[in-house]
Amino acid sequence: MLRFSLLLLLFFHSASSKLLGWVESPGYPSGYLPHASLNWSRCASKGHTLSIRLIHLDLEDSQDCENDAVKVFSNGKLISVLCGKKDFEELQSTVNPLLVSASGGCLSLSFHSDFSNIQRHTGFKGFYTVQDYDECKDDPENGCTQFCHNFIGGYHCSCRHGYHMDVDKHTCTVSCSEDLSGLNEGDISSPSWPGPYAENANCQYTLSVEAHLQLELHFSEAFDVEQSTDGQCIDTLRIETPTGTLGPFCGHTPPPSPFLTHTHHAIIHFNSDSFGKNKGFTFHFKTKDKVCPAAVSSHSTVSPQKPEYNQGDTVTVKCDIGHVLYTENDAKILSSEYETTCHSTGVWTPHYPCEPVDCGFPDIPEDGVLKVVGSHTQYKDQIQFNCSSKFYTLEGDDTYTCSASGDWVSDGGRTEMPKCNPICGIPAKNPASAGRILGGHNANLGEIPWHLLIKEPSRGGATLINDRWAVTAAHVVEKTEESSLVLYGGLTDGRTTNNPQSSNVAVMESERIIIHPGYTRDTGHAERTNFDNDIALIRFSSRVNFGPNLLPICLPEVNRGMVENEQGTVSGWGMTESTVNPKNMVTSRVLKHAQIGVYPLEQCRNTPNLETTGKRMVFTNNMFCAGAPGRDSCQKDSGGPFVLPMLSANGGPYYLTGIVSWGPPCDQRMYKGYYTKVENYVDWIKETINRIDSSEM
Repeated sequence: MLRFSLLLLLFFHSASSKLLGWVESPGYPSGYLPHASLNWSRCASKGHTLSIRLIHLDLEDSQDCENDAVKVFSNGKLISVLCGKKDFEELQSTVNPLLVSASGGCLSLSFHSDFSNIQRHTGFKGFYTVQDYDECKDDPENGCTQFCHNFIGGYHCSCRHGYHMDVDKHTCTVSCSEDLSGLNEGDISSPSWPGPYAENANCQYTLSVEAHLQLELHFSEAFDVEQSTDGQCIDTLRIETPTGTLGPFCGHTPPPSPFLTHTHHAIIHFNSDSFGKNKGFTFHFKTKDKVCPAAVSSHSTVSPQKPEYNQGDTVTVKCDIGHVLYTENDAKILSSEYETTCHSTGVWTPHYPCEPVDCGFPDIPEDGVLKVVGSHTQYKDQIQFNCSSKFYTLEGDDTYTCSASGDWVSDGGRTEMPKCNPICGIPAKNPASAGRILGGHNANLGEIPWHLLIKEPSRGGATLINDRWAVTAAHVVEKTEESSLVLYGGLTDGRTTNNPQSSNVAVMESERIIIHPGYTRDTGHAERTNFDNDIALIRFSSRVNFGPNLLPICLPEVNRGMVENEQGTVSGWGMTESTVNPKNMVTSRVLKHAQIGVYPLEQCRNTPNLETTGKRMVFTNNMFCAGAPGRDSCQKDSGGPFVLPMLSANGGPYYLTGIVSWGPPCDQRMYKGYYTKVENYVDWIKETINRIDSSEM
């Protein structure tokens, strides 16, 4: 009776845990119907696997089992697709061995039939069971380094005699760590010396003696620590000291003997893996008075030179070239050498590191035009310079090296930084023909990219000479507040200034206006007779971005001189002849340009009289005059450029030779205009720009 009760209890326990059972197709064994389906799933507990053993399979056969099929999944991954008819032996040998879950995993099965079958098929039937998973036999990654013992639902590891289990419960190791502090002499060997050392050893031997002593290690020639064929250490011996770790040591060559540690405290580390039959090492340790090492600090030389130094020895340390002394607070010391003394503890005092000279990042403008490639700034490091825009060219060398003096020095021996200078006087588009200001042709966009338009307070022109400066006639801006002047560039049609954003017109606001100190301002009490020194500089509030339609002009050479009949080009948005009545003058809507020639000096001195007073206008050496039959600059062209050579298909470079200054009324048809001779002011222009730009850096 008791036996029957135990069997009954086991039966109910198995049924409730679902450790085994049958799975079969709908209608088995009578046969399944069209559109039949089945979904089945079971999972194994930890340390167990679930398997299915098919004992019968009879389904409609089809290409890739696309009609009727039974599919088996392990943890959601398809592991088998079955159809057709297979006998019991074939199921046992080729199908069932695959229908096993991973440890603690799940199996799921799905069956479906299509809409019709020509013949009736009985379906399938299988038996599923949950069984213990033998990790020791079936899992090569079980992690046991020596012995593996399987039990139902899991496994455990054990070790041979003389080993103990590490904290990971898988690795067998030996007890080989020892604190030998206070001993002035003794021996240390690898585990099991002189036999092969233990596997998975993690040994640590601590040595510590009085502070005025140092440890001296004497290794035996019998040294055998596992090493790979390419010389890499598999098992390792390391010697850790307060100043660093020495090693790893391996192979058949022991560390040099005697091995001076230069310290009273050391930790010997020995580690081995789980393979190999190497014998290991042994050494004798003892003590001696501390000595100071021959090297005081890196990147330096010591004098006098000795292999080692005793207490009280004093030496001079001199940093190598390109290195300087730093105190503990990283403050530079002026001298690159110092004296230091060997103390009883084997330490040099004082001790300063010799660090590489740091040139720092070069001081360059923050306008983003001059670019630096390279971020390392110490001795012998190199950086390279380039210009970020094709409208600039690099002036100076492009490669610099951090020198021993702390300066950046170029390959050419220069210490001043290079500059990105605008490419001047080269329009992106060459003019097709020379037109006229008085009834001439319109300029095309990009033909005269340096000409700027001033609309208020009085209409005039200016010429772009770099990305922060323009030049104009003084009388155009003499009554203008410095911060109120607006200039427009990159255009030919003056109407586009009404909506500059939509037409890509460059808008430049003035920051400073510098009128030549020799210019006499208009008082308004009498008609002006003298326009000497009629030149002014305009500094923009921000740097302009060059483009095909906005480029600077070149400044002329000093003392170049004007050549009689030399042909140049004048441009402007000033007065021109009316198409309705040629005698009437109107302001040009578009930029115009004309080819005119330089008149002889005698003709320029024959200046016109003022109509109201009859006084003759003053002509000075700071002026020249130019014109041509039917061609001339006119009112409202003031401040605009006269360039040499004349615009042509040659493409420049072009130079700002003159500034439209004054002349007789255009309706008098004298075709003679007077221009400020720019070559006389080149030095003033450059000095003024450098002074103001430098003061703001």
